[in-house]
Amino acid sequence: MPGLEKAREVRITTPFGKPSDAYILGVLEGRPCAFLSRHGRGHVISPSEINFRANIYGFKKLGVERIISVSAVGSLREDFRPTDMALPTQFVDRTRQRISTFFGDGLVAHIGFDTPVCPTIVEVLAESCADLQVPFHKGGNYLCMEGPAFSTKAESNLYRSWGMDIIGMTSLQEAKLAREAEICYAVLAMVTDYDCWHPGHDAVTVTQILDYLSRNVENSQTILRRAVRSLPEARVCKCATALAHAIITDRKKIPAATRRKLALLVGKYLKK
Repeated sequence: MPGLEKAREVRITTPFGKPSDAYILGVLEGRPCAFLSRHGRGHVISPSEINFRANIYGFKKLGVERIISVSAVGSLREDFRPTDMALPTQFVDRTRQRISTFFGDGLVAHIGFDTPVCPTIVEVLAESCADLQVPFHKGGNYLCMEGPAFSTKAESNLYRSWGMDIIGMTSLQEAKLAREAEICYAVLAMVTDYDCWHPGHDAVTVTQILDYLSRNVENSQTILRRAVRSLPEARVCKCATALAHAIITDRKKIPAATRRKLALLVGKYLKK
């Protein structure tokens, strides 16, 4: 990431296992930042193998308050063109093998998830794209599929009939867990292909995706630098208090081991 200063690596231990890689800490545009490669350096972790809980918990442990997720996605609409940026505001979950919550083991919490991304970050990202004259689409529905195989044509056309706009394999779990961790979250989605529904090509290929990704790298880095610089210091959104009214379990019934395990996330609420 050009412009990242004072970079250093930190490895984090979590109650949920190892994060995908070491976190890269540094200063970007005068503000402290942390970066994590969700697939590990060298792209060695499949979407279904990502330890989403450890990754988000690690950010929480580092004191991170906002996450901007940069992801490659396929387009399910003609007007969402390859190399465009998308800023989805809704998700539909089509995964089957993933854990999407920190809770359980005697502690039940139900977060509100009607607005799954932080509106403050979305606005800042939209302003950044507009100022930099990068084609973008604010809003829309992100279909999160299991993978690692790409869609069949039948699936792709089904998702289009549902009103889905883009398709990817990672962001839904991150968004849910970030909300449970009271971390603001939004996605800067780089459109790399038209999935397989488009008559212009028969199938999605990794070569095609990497080609469009390489074209988008400079734009995404410029957008991120501008966004980091523009984010307000204070958080006034609801993300920071997502658990305030979410814990339903009788405090006296919460097992001691679970209290210890989730103290970083819920400790302030269990003191009451």
